[in-house]
Amino acid sequence: MAPRNILFLMTDQHRADTLGSYGNALAATPVLDELAATGTRFDSWYTPTAICTPARASLLTGQAPFRHRVLANHERNVGYLEDITPGTFTFVEALREKRYNTGLVGKWHAGTEKNAADFGFDGPDLPGWHNPVDNEDYLGFLRERNLPPYAISDRIRGTLPNGGPGNLLAARLHQPVEATFEYYLATRTIELLERYAADVDRDGTPFFLELSFFGPHLPYIVPDEFFDMFDPADVELPKSVIETFEGKPPVQRNYSAHWTFDTMPIEVTRKLIAVYWGYVALIDQQIGRVMDALRRLGLVDDTAVFFTCDHGEFTGAHRLHDKGPAMYEDIYRTPGIVRVPGAPAGQVRGEFVSLVDATATILDIAGIDPSPAVDSRSLLPLVRGESPVWPEEIVCEFHGHHFPYPQRMLRERRYKLVVNPDSVNELYDLQVDPDELINVYAHPEMAEVRGRMMRRLYVALRERGDNFYHWMTTMYDVGDVDYDPTQSGLDETTYRSGERVG
Repeated sequence: MAPRNILFLMTDQHRADTLGSYGNALAATPVLDELAATGTRFDSWYTPTAICTPARASLLTGQAPFRHRVLANHERNVGYLEDITPGTFTFVEALREKRYNTGLVGKWHAGTEKNAADFGFDGPDLPGWHNPVDNEDYLGFLRERNLPPYAISDRIRGTLPNGGPGNLLAARLHQPVEATFEYYLATRTIELLERYAADVDRDGTPFFLELSFFGPHLPYIVPDEFFDMFDPADVELPKSVIETFEGKPPVQRNYSAHWTFDTMPIEVTRKLIAVYWGYVALIDQQIGRVMDALRRLGLVDDTAVFFTCDHGEFTGAHRLHDKGPAMYEDIYRTPGIVRVPGAPAGQVRGEFVSLVDATATILDIAGIDPSPAVDSRSLLPLVRGESPVWPEEIVCEFHGHHFPYPQRMLRERRYKLVVNPDSVNELYDLQVDPDELINVYAHPEMAEVRGRMMRRLYVALRERGDNFYHWMTTMYDVGDVDYDPTQSGLDETTYRSGERVG
């Protein structure tokens, strides 16, 4: 019998290279590594956009960001929609119609006026982008267990261009692990899992349960055990820490100043990475508690398990922190693991897949038509070891954070093209420059690759209905077009039936 239950494990701002299963020899991630060893690890899993709310709205709807139009985080919104338009398809409402129990414990951040409960999720209401340590349910959790409140020291931050203190990047948390927000989230998830397991036993009601951690998003605030888990001397800095921004869009240098990279010694960068790895280890430990509960409740053989995140994190790569208007692998390529009972174990798939594809996969597992998730494709054929026809490229997008900043990216196996309307475009040869340090867009020898990829991106955007292509029509060689790119509707001598006649 195919599995019907779904446990969806999600983190926020999580680099793929923090996991042992993705090649980090120092990582303390035995639980997620075991999930990869017993399931399918995707090596080319991408976010549709490296920003929290739009990515999460894409997971919810199965739509690319340009289509659902929730394009920025509430906290830094610059005029975009803040909630999914009423009537938009969501996978959770489809599951509810199929008589699923549906729960979400942790970060929602997929809208502002509407919370997770408005879409049919059980679980505590936990708004915002960071651990809401003043949330009443969490405070009650601490009181019930006589645990100490949130308190921090050893803050790490740089100096802003205007001379003010930079964003908090990390701090030492003066609470035992049992009092951390991560432990609280895992506990509430286990409680809901036990409730759902009782329904499975009573009448076979299936469930979808998502545990969504707020971390390892910065600031990395963890107890001593994890703050000091890794020796900074053992941390290998990302090679792109030598970034010069030469030939790159100037906004990247500005973002580096915003994140105060050059105002902190390189030893601080090593410590930040070490604490970030410690934060990942804390989360892995708490996921382990949930996986233990899944086994204890006898649900392993009938439950598909996902692990992924909304997007990545720089942690010093390209002299940046957080995320922003730079479409580097550090924030677009993320971990993605799927375990489906009965499917081959220990697979590694290299196909280009997306967080958006998780939507159709969830629906497919539930026996629901995935076609309303219009930009999503079920991963089940890949998880089952099949060899379906699959795209050899992926398109990603960005719309701004702090300020509007539209970008589109086409990623092939070897090359990546980024179109930046306000600035220089970018082209990277990832075979010879995996760290994306050298922008070869203007190099004469790249003319064929540049032209081919520009034309392919143009066609892909038109096929999707992403109007970004209009800018490309007039600015670049995109090949023959079958419409009047001026959109005037007046110059009938210029275009007729797609052919230039004047």
